[in-house]
Amino acid sequence: MGSDHGGYALKEHLKEVLTAKGHEIVDCGTYSTESCDYPDFGEAAARKVATGACERGIVVCTTGIGISMAANKVRGVRCALCSEPLSAEMTRRHNDANMLALGAAMTGTMLAERIVEVFLSTEFEGGRHARRVGKLDAITG
Repeated sequence: MGSDHGGYALKEHLKEVLTAKGHEIVDCGTYSTESCDYPDFGEAAARKVATGACERGIVVCTTGIGISMAANKVRGVRCALCSEPLSAEMTRRHNDANMLALGAAMTGTMLAERIVEVFLSTEFEGGRHARRVGKLDAITG
């Protein structure tokens, strides 16, 4: 998990919820509400996923936009910004997204909990979608 100051409170809330459900959390920061830069924490969390140190990642900033852009710069990361559970389900089923971005100012805690639950419990369908994910992963700058 990673967040900037705008996503700190939601990240901390989700950490508690996920830990209580038995998930192991690697917190890549930030560790306070002091102003900071979202690319630092989006990249740090994405690198954990890209290297295989973590199976999936969750990043949070005020809107979710900037931190998802930062995460998606890391090769091998497919980070989806989701604001409701159906998007979280479909990005796992069809895109094999390995990271989820949330906007703390856009998503309340109960909705964020449900989005995360769906994201973590939905499996990739494979099949024709695997070919498309392969093409996504082959795109380079």
